[in-house]
Amino acid sequence: MSTREKELEDVLVEEETTNEHEIVLFNDDVNTFDHVITTLINVCEHTPEQAEQCSIIVHYKGKCTVKTGEYSFLEPRCSKLLQAGLSAEIV
Repeated sequence: MSTREKELEDVLVEEETTNEHEIVLFNDDVNTFDHVITTLINVCEHTPEQAEQCSIIVHYKGKCTVKTGEYSFLEPRCSKLLQAGLSAEIV
């Protein structure tokens, strides 16, 4: 095994062991598009375009991943989404 193959193998193993979680936002019949968009901008640091696209996906598909990362990074953000009246969970 060459040195280059060994380095590539090490990188692949490291990528597989990273625990990525997602905040999934769910559709509801209560919140307006404006509220969802504003909340995603403030809580998840989305651009206005990103937030609008996510809100449209949630509306038509029923759910959308709005943020990915480590659990400790996502947990406070998910809590803020829930406090704002949105339906979300970390998976």
